[in-house]
Amino acid sequence: MRKLETYKRIILLLLSGFGILIHVSLFYYFWKTNFSLSITAATSVPYYYRADLLEVGFYFLILCFLSKMYGGMRIGYLKNAEVIFSQIFAILAANFLIYAELSLMAKELFVIKMFIIMTLGQIVATLIWNNVAYWIYKSIFRPRKMLLIHGERPIKGILEKFSSRKDKYDIVKCLPISTGTEKLMEEIGTGYEKDEYHAVVIWDVPTQDRNKLLKYCYAKSIRVYLMPKITDVIVLGAEELHLFDTPILLTREYSLTMEQRFVKRLIDIVCSGILVVLSSPIMLITAIAIKLYDGGPVLYKQVRCTQDQREFKIMKFRSMRTDAEKDGVARLATKNDDRITPIGKFIRKVRIDELPQLINILKGDMSFIGPRPERPEIIAQYMEVMPEFAFRTKVKAGLAGYAQVYGKYNTTPYDKLKLDLTYIEKYSVWLDIQLMLLTLKILFWPDSTEGVESEQITALKEEMKKTNEE
Repeated sequence: MRKLETYKRIILLLLSGFGILIHVSLFYYFWKTNFSLSITAATSVPYYYRADLLEVGFYFLILCFLSKMYGGMRIGYLKNAEVIFSQIFAILAANFLIYAELSLMAKELFVIKMFIIMTLGQIVATLIWNNVAYWIYKSIFRPRKMLLIHGERPIKGILEKFSSRKDKYDIVKCLPISTGTEKLMEEIGTGYEKDEYHAVVIWDVPTQDRNKLLKYCYAKSIRVYLMPKITDVIVLGAEELHLFDTPILLTREYSLTMEQRFVKRLIDIVCSGILVVLSSPIMLITAIAIKLYDGGPVLYKQVRCTQDQREFKIMKFRSMRTDAEKDGVARLATKNDDRITPIGKFIRKVRIDELPQLINILKGDMSFIGPRPERPEIIAQYMEVMPEFAFRTKVKAGLAGYAQVYGKYNTTPYDKLKLDLTYIEKYSVWLDIQLMLLTLKILFWPDSTEGVESEQITALKEEMKKTNEE
């Protein structure tokens, strides 16, 4: 396993690269036999060898960029189904851009029939090759054997997450930190030498003990999977300074600079304005469907918190019955929630219910990208046992964010906090653009819209109480 790790990146690059080569080859075939000929007929300008190379090279770059962006090249790292979905999504996006480019070149809408045939061929090739590549990956790289070192809290949740990727991870042993750091380091060293463990997972361990274990593993060149604490995430965005010969990490009092805030607001105004116009037919149809179903209000307004916990009324298309919260108690939507109407199920699945929030963005209550706004009462409940939850409101609330792209609807509040803090500390204009593009993918990926389990409590305090009782 250790020897194979040296060549792992090369093998994965070859597997992914071959898949890209198949798609580019199909494009080249259709370009030579149809696309270039159609453009020549429309413009009376012939295409030569160098122009062919330029167009194919341009397609190659676009497909590589989108495949990397959406995770289509992450064979082995993501689930096989997600890699296939990501690659297909990248192909559709790349082909849409090329179709637009060729239409501009031809000065008329390109005949779409051959594009559809090419795309279907690429999708079939994706399904075949990615399954072959995944089989090759599994044959070469066996699941990584790991030792889990944990604190006092229950580890059932994290074990379930690791077990969901049995093709990648294999927790062979679990030891509590109460075993003692010296004994644990001896266990790590012996197990690694005997090839019993290929990595160590340090999960929810006190900082002092964690630092000792981490330094030991680093000295022995042993791979470590570490659960970050809130302070670790805050340091992610620290600026490195040097006071003469002493390195210093600086965390600033303002999360975003004035220039960053200006550019972010400009992007919000321009993009939300364009999307309001483009999505207006969809919003009109949705409004009519909701009204005809039960005669209730089309929009659902609710008080949420944005930057510095300032309250505002968020707008959504109503997806639940009018009496969904007649008892006045705030609660998360659960799987198979009977409060959601048939129309509501559809608009929630494709995220149409979120479209009215474009108005919130134009008004300045929200941004395109940022931590999702929570209800004041839910924030208060979380902060009783997790005061750091307020850190999420250091920036303006968003339509989508880091936690939505890399988490799920039912991701725990503590993990959502760490994801949102990662966004705040790593913020850049490019990160916002990247998350916007990734949001397009999660609109069609079912895991991201999962409700919480029926027994999960909204407030973290109750959730922890239940865990302790168990």
